[in-house]
Amino acid sequence: MDLYLFNKIHGLAGLYPWFDGIGVFIAEAMIFVLVILIACLWFLKPSVRYRMAVVIAFASAIIARLVVVEIFHLFYHHLRPFLVLGFQPLISNDSWSFPSGHASAAFALATGVYLYDKKLGVISYVIALFIGLSRIYAGVHWPSDVLAGAVVGILTAIAIKRGAEKIIRSF
Repeated sequence: MDLYLFNKIHGLAGLYPWFDGIGVFIAEAMIFVLVILIACLWFLKPSVRYRMAVVIAFASAIIARLVVVEIFHLFYHHLRPFLVLGFQPLISNDSWSFPSGHASAAFALATGVYLYDKKLGVISYVIALFIGLSRIYAGVHWPSDVLAGAVVGILTAIAIKRGAEKIIRSF
């Protein structure tokens, strides 16, 4: 199933150079666009609710990507599709593929926002989904890598929010 979905998504790569350019931009830079959009909430909506959303989103993304994903990479070595299937990916990456660090960070950011504002959260989830799909399109992740990264990001954000609420209640 992983190979089938990978071939369906990545099979579109190389057909249209302009589309590849969009795919590469989303795969590499869209995470920074998402970070900037969420950071803008701090200034555009200066309430406790939105400041909590920003803090939870950023803390979750950092912990999901730099702690949880790296722990997985220490113990589980899953090769990237281009290494298994022997092709040149649209972008380069040399670490283990499972779970996707980009997907974990993007979905943690989106969940952090969603937990405080459903409408903005759904928009963030759409951006996170495009980031994950573009990583498959570019040939650096399997669908299962992106799915696992999404789960890591979502669960990390929920756990961080619960922990933060307990700390706040104790004061």
